[in-house]
Amino acid sequence: MRVLVTGASGFVGRALCPALGAAGHSVLRAVRRDDGQPDTVVSGDLGPLCEWLDRVECPDVIVHLAARVHQMNERQDDAERLHQQANTQGTLALARRARERGVRRFVFVSSVKVNGEGRSQPYRADDIPRPADAYARSKADAEAGLMQIAAQGGMEVVIIRPPLVYGPGVGGNFGSLLKWVRRGYPLPLASVTDNRRSLVAIDNLVSLIVLCIDHPSAVGAIWMVSDDQDVSTAELLQRMAAVFGRPARLWPLPPAVLELIAVICGKRAAMVRLCGNLSVNVSATRRTLGWSPVVSLDEGLRRCGRDTA
Repeated sequence: MRVLVTGASGFVGRALCPALGAAGHSVLRAVRRDDGQPDTVVSGDLGPLCEWLDRVECPDVIVHLAARVHQMNERQDDAERLHQQANTQGTLALARRARERGVRRFVFVSSVKVNGEGRSQPYRADDIPRPADAYARSKADAEAGLMQIAAQGGMEVVIIRPPLVYGPGVGGNFGSLLKWVRRGYPLPLASVTDNRRSLVAIDNLVSLIVLCIDHPSAVGAIWMVSDDQDVSTAELLQRMAAVFGRPARLWPLPPAVLELIAVICGKRAAMVRLCGNLSVNVSATRRTLGWSPVVSLDEGLRRCGRDTA
């Protein structure tokens, strides 16, 4: 099939496009700015206008990866407005135009943050959404709008909610942790053993997206995805260290003290992301779609390690 991928130059898009090609699909890349690659259309910023879609041959499927992610040092009212403009209005405008043009299926890569943050029990797709920030709320609103569009007929909708995605070239906090562990920096996280975190290797997320391109049972549903190997923060760091063939240099500091230091430094949100709970239940994805992770957590970390300087 002909598949259009938005956000094709991003972290997930760079892995997804060749995987779709290997699966026999014809791929058209949609990018914010021209990057000189073939089979590419420039979509510009996400927003309520999507006339760029009219410039290309109608695809059979759109995989919508493009999104505005969390920005540091942003006022709350600005964050709400800008995330809604890009992630909600932009997504729904694209979906409506896609349906008008005859696109058969719209695969939306959302976020587990729609479910919420900090709950000790694993999140499921049928839980009541409890988004806690502007980014998560914009994704939740986009999901709701997509389901309304799908109910009108004419285009199928599939929604995927990944947790933190990692792989070769990963940046952000996860990339920083990899570099710190590789360089042997001592980290005060030995006592963070009671939390549970779900991660998803980019290979595993890509495999599910490719499956959802044409799986008949994927339609009209929300799918959770992860490596299905939840770990505590301390265990994750130990596994990272094993990738580099060295011991993890962890020392104990009570979580309450860690949180106090984070609050004083204005880093409480980062502390929650690192040391809190956020796990997902992928049993429905396994059972209904016949999907399973293609790489283990350890293999996913090994692939990261080869790319970490």
